[in-house]
Amino acid sequence: MAVLVTGGAGYIGSAFVEQLLAAGEEVVVLDDLSRGHRAAVHPDAVFREGRTGDRGLVARIAREHRLDACVHFAAFAYVGESVTEPARYFDNNFTQAQVLFEALVAAGVKRVVFSSTCATYGVPRQVPIPESHPQWPINPYGWSKLFVERLLESFDRAYGLRFAALRYFNAAGATARCGEAHAPEAHLIPLVLAAAAGRRPKVSVFGDDYDTPDGTAVRDYIHIEDLGEAHLLALAHLRRGGASQFLNLGNGTGYSVLEVIEAARRVTGRDVPFERAARREGDPPRLVGDASKAGEVLGWVPERPSLDAIVRSAWEWMQAHPEGYGR
Repeated sequence: MAVLVTGGAGYIGSAFVEQLLAAGEEVVVLDDLSRGHRAAVHPDAVFREGRTGDRGLVARIAREHRLDACVHFAAFAYVGESVTEPARYFDNNFTQAQVLFEALVAAGVKRVVFSSTCATYGVPRQVPIPESHPQWPINPYGWSKLFVERLLESFDRAYGLRFAALRYFNAAGATARCGEAHAPEAHLIPLVLAAAAGRRPKVSVFGDDYDTPDGTAVRDYIHIEDLGEAHLLALAHLRRGGASQFLNLGNGTGYSVLEVIEAARRVTGRDVPFERAARREGDPPRLVGDASKAGEVLGWVPERPSLDAIVRSAWEWMQAHPEGYGR
């Protein structure tokens, strides 16, 4: 039996493939390489290039590898891009997922772990944010993920497709093999480290007048290895016959933009030039998750909550891979 990992050539997916293989699982990666890197896929995983919405390809993979479950990472994830190209986001993130789940159900695969997001909550009414918080996204990216959550609920009731929808906060950090190599890069920690390394002149701090201790936006950062371990536990939960779940994944501690910059200075021993810029529309002051339910249901406890440890792992990967995954 094998686990299908869609988006397994991407940042979080490639790191999770490592963890699956270390756990003794047979792994098949499905990725169209539109945003991922072929070099990020572990050599012990079977790789199939294609879209998640290729019904025939998914059916062949299920038949040839006797799939036991699917962990679905494949999605576009740039909030700003989703605003300017909503049709592309709804097609890739929602429509493709619907075809994937239909093909899995037809093949008798009834377990899915889904990479969701805290963006489904929109602007928070309370912090830390619990799973019971109202969901009203403020961008097409968040809506596309929320639509998939509703789709999974419907497929559970109609077809018995059990799922764990894991709502990430800010994935960060790296393993020895896998790190962030986005083009363009939009995440704060790699941008800050690129400034420390002299690969960009400075980093922009969007907004310094929020109602937070230092005026800059606060976010909840979670190490990708901790995220991966939550996915392993979610898969085990579903294999035991556990009920479908919606679960937050975060550390429950928020760090401001200026605190991230200071952590990068400590870790690298270098200056991090930055400029203050206007707020970005739609950026909430604080996004911090209440992940206590994941602890109760899965027994999940983040083992790498330190901001310095997260930043250090990303810096070490960047130093070891100055060209990312190469060209």
